[in-house]
Amino acid sequence: PSIRRVCPTWLTGTLVAEVVVVVGAGSIGLAIARRIGAGKRLLLADLRTENADRAAEVLLDAGFEVTTAAVDVSSRDSVEALVEVATGLGDITGLIHAAGVSPSQASPETILLVDLYGTALVLEVFGGVVAPGGAGVVIASQSGHRLGALTAEQDRALALTPTEQLLALPMLQPDLVTDSLHAYQLSKRGNSLRVMAEALRWGRRGARVNTISPGIVITPLARDELSGPRAEGYQRMIQLCPVGRAATPDEVGTVGALLLGPDGGFITGSDFLMDGGVTAAYRFGELAPS
Repeated sequence: PSIRRVCPTWLTGTLVAEVVVVVGAGSIGLAIARRIGAGKRLLLADLRTENADRAAEVLLDAGFEVTTAAVDVSSRDSVEALVEVATGLGDITGLIHAAGVSPSQASPETILLVDLYGTALVLEVFGGVVAPGGAGVVIASQSGHRLGALTAEQDRALALTPTEQLLALPMLQPDLVTDSLHAYQLSKRGNSLRVMAEALRWGRRGARVNTISPGIVITPLARDELSGPRAEGYQRMIQLCPVGRAATPDEVGTVGALLLGPDGGFITGSDFLMDGGVTAAYRFGELAPS
């Protein structure tokens, strides 16, 4: 990846060599990073280096030590190069995986490649280098909870199929996954299942990993959805959920900080649904299918 160090020299000697890697320099990943990044080295990685650089400038002005890199989570070579950069900075004690595309942004094939395969790849590669005592959090989605029940065999396949064979699963073929929302729901269900399985491997290194499944969080990606072809449905979710509003990135950041910090030391392989009650309303309330 292309790398740009944006830490001033007068800070470098004061920080311990603990590295927190943020994959996807968007609002949610950065909200978590701000809560856990003090005294650590933040590595912000994004497909677009300008996104990472722009976020890094804000964090730099707030006193954080930041390095930026480009990464394409759908490329093994790119993710492995990012790991090489991260390990060169110190011990990887935190991973925040928040990269992804939404149903309004991409085709079913791209969503499966980035959101499903890309997440599995990041978990696999970083799971081989995470430091003892480290922790990771993957941003999934409430959409994974609205997907209908899969068979036990399908659950195991999404959780355990080797990364490079994942997209060849029969259930993921183009003739069966023709809609971007369906691809997104499958990907996000797969993320939580994958993390549950990866927690066993991470645990052998003395590390933990969990998912957060947010509802509608006001970010640039969410604004795309709220002005896209599914806008009416998203507005209805906001209006009819028990909380009656969308979330802020800072609220997700609070949960992320719990899962990555010492207070979350007994939590691993878990998925935290924080959607303002949207899923509850879909199952038992006004959003339930008639």
